[in-house]
Amino acid sequence: MKVELLAPAGNLNKLKLAFYFGADAVYVGGKAFSLRTFADNFTDEELQEGIAYAHARGKKVYVAVNVFAKNDDFSRLEAYFAFLERAGADAVLVSDLGAFRTARRVAPNLPVHISTQANTTNREAAGMWQELGASRVVLARELSLKEIAEIHAGNPTLELEAFVHGAMCISYSGRCLLSDYLDGRSSNRGACVQACRYEYEIRARQGKGDKWLSLTEDERGTYLLNSKDLNMSEHLKELAAAGVCSFKIEGRMKSEYYLATIVNAYRRIIDGGYTKELGAELSAAAHREYTTAYAFGENGESVSYDNSQTKGSCEFIGIVKSCENGRAFVEMRNRFYEGDELEILSPDDCFLKKVTVAHMRDSADEPSTDAKRVQEIYSFDCPYELHAGDILRRRN
Repeated sequence: MKVELLAPAGNLNKLKLAFYFGADAVYVGGKAFSLRTFADNFTDEELQEGIAYAHARGKKVYVAVNVFAKNDDFSRLEAYFAFLERAGADAVLVSDLGAFRTARRVAPNLPVHISTQANTTNREAAGMWQELGASRVVLARELSLKEIAEIHAGNPTLELEAFVHGAMCISYSGRCLLSDYLDGRSSNRGACVQACRYEYEIRARQGKGDKWLSLTEDERGTYLLNSKDLNMSEHLKELAAAGVCSFKIEGRMKSEYYLATIVNAYRRIIDGGYTKELGAELSAAAHREYTTAYAFGENGESVSYDNSQTKGSCEFIGIVKSCENGRAFVEMRNRFYEGDELEILSPDDCFLKKVTVAHMRDSADEPSTDAKRVQEIYSFDCPYELHAGDILRRRN
């Protein structure tokens, strides 16, 4: 069975970047109704452009409409589902049963995928969604490989999608009220402020007096609600064997560099198998400590006691805009200098090759030894035939 590599795309540039680095499909959000309000997201015109761009390359675009809807949402939802059907979206992701019903009624030719927020944890629920007309279910993250295989055995014609990489929250299938309680911003309406990443202190009252006992963590910190990041890169074959046909990467709000790094690594693992070198790639971008979550049963070691992500083993330096006559033209993202050794992140054979910055010139074609102007186009000698979209990075 050919599995699908499904990548997040927070905007049109990231959609194109994800496809360049090997994604088979992307999931995106419009300006309303998805659970990443703070991502750039897509206007209707950008959705049409992104879908056309994908289809011209044999790729797919799934649109998240996975808020928990309220009564006032439905007139706009009807129009939006009808628009997505006309635009040629390959599927819509929903979590709300009312939104599902509406999509099937007003856009009967628009495939519907069931979001992980519907917390599908058993074969009966999966079968019910299929009977109602869903073509795919994104499984709850709380499942083991054994449970996934049982769901697949009970519903062999239903497509199963599962997260394989990225941030997780301390909640059940992403259903969380903490952000709403603390900041008045509902996670289930797309406005999560990631309150689970805050530093906390838990206190227990002793007896009937005013004395409180503070319960704090050790030197690792007090981040009791901060989850580790999911990383299933070593176990993709087991996931496929269990019946998962789409491997999903989390991160519509992640950077271009993160997206390119993670998609490139998973594309290579899917095509050629896991290696330690590719496993190390997943630490080249910022991340929290990794976990396999519940894939192998209960896991009491899924909380990260660190207050932030690691910086990653590499620093994002720039994106290649073109390569002409032995010179690379690079849009600067972090400062670099003449003489720096940079590493190439690319979907082709230039991957991991190194180039030393020499004879650098700025956008005015003036000599430069210090690339310090943000998003300035700098050029320098390059012995490799790089392509637009390749990324240059510097080892930390």
